[in-house]
Amino acid sequence: MSGEIPKTARHEVKFVAPGIQRRQLEWWVRTNPAGFYHPYPPRWVNNIYFDSFELFAYEENLSGVSARSKVRLRWYGRTQRPDSCVLEVKRKRSLVGWKISYPTGPIPCDQATWRTLLRELRGELAEPARVWLDANPQPVLINRYCRRYFVSRDGKVRLTLDDEQSVFDQRLTTCPNFTRRSNLPDSVVVEFKFAPGDRALGSRAIQGIPIRLSRNSKYVIAVQSLFLR
Repeated sequence: MSGEIPKTARHEVKFVAPGIQRRQLEWWVRTNPAGFYHPYPPRWVNNIYFDSFELFAYEENLSGVSARSKVRLRWYGRTQRPDSCVLEVKRKRSLVGWKISYPTGPIPCDQATWRTLLRELRGELAEPARVWLDANPQPVLINRYCRRYFVSRDGKVRLTLDDEQSVFDQRLTTCPNFTRRSNLPDSVVVEFKFAPGDRALGSRAIQGIPIRLSRNSKYVIAVQSLFLR
């Protein structure tokens, strides 16, 4: 669990807009002087977020301390039986973030109890990944959203639009819950990523965005939606 910042780290700048501004944001992206284009089609992103029983990662990310982390199992598409997943450790130091990724094989999220799923997941992971999972053994929630990808003409700035998010509480379930959703406000999450050396380019690409900068964590917002049920 080294605190060293790798060369792959990127500045991450997030904005959150109410769903009513969706079309306005899409127009802003299309007409941005940075020349954003789609490198590949949109896709559905699924995450199982793990935390300590005391929700340490939630508290850490809620407070916005400079050094913080989150652990999640991610896969893509609409399936609940992914052929492959990635256990991701999302690290952050102020506005700079990076991921440590540990690929896994198939995980039967729709037909296993949490006890079985966690046992199979541990068996798929290398020792460093098991250390992270053991420190965050509690499956707290599953979230799912549609992500659209954009890259600037020069390839230096990446932008994503996340929409149609759903959250499913896992805290008191013996098996993964994909049916009982929590209430979330309709919103669009916009995130820019660029290398520290390209900060000026990133700032120019962001200039004029029609929404305010927001310290946003999908995990924090999702946990808060569980508390309000």
